[in-house]
Amino acid sequence: MQFLRSLFGGGPRPARQTGDPDGLYYFVRPDGCEEVVRVRINRNNDLSLTDDGSGYLVHKHVRGVKCRQGVELDLYYNSKRQLINAEVSGGALVTEADYQAWLARQQEEASAAKPSAGVEGTGADAGSANSTSASA
Repeated sequence: MQFLRSLFGGGPRPARQTGDPDGLYYFVRPDGCEEVVRVRINRNNDLSLTDDGSGYLVHKHVRGVKCRQGVELDLYYNSKRQLINAEVSGGALVTEADYQAWLARQQEEASAAKPSAGVEGTGADAGSANSTSASA
């Protein structure tokens, strides 16, 4: 319930990045995936006037880098460009904290995948001119 209050009013506004006064950030997790995708809405360029002229809307098709599951995001704003409704198909809106936690897990996994110092050259390709190391 607290999430809905913060999303539709009575709580903090959508996340803003320092130095980006026109950006509104939302976070989406596609169904069946762990990835959380950050979506930027430009409050001056992305909002389209509704047919009746009473507010604005934005439609975004969101796709992550690791998860290729598509998400349809429809955001509705009042005439003051304040979010009044959000519809998500193929995923769910999540919090910025969820996004930060997902980023932290990705960094941990990348660190764990890197070879330890002094262990290079011990694999089957050791000494091969074509051997390279890569991180996931």
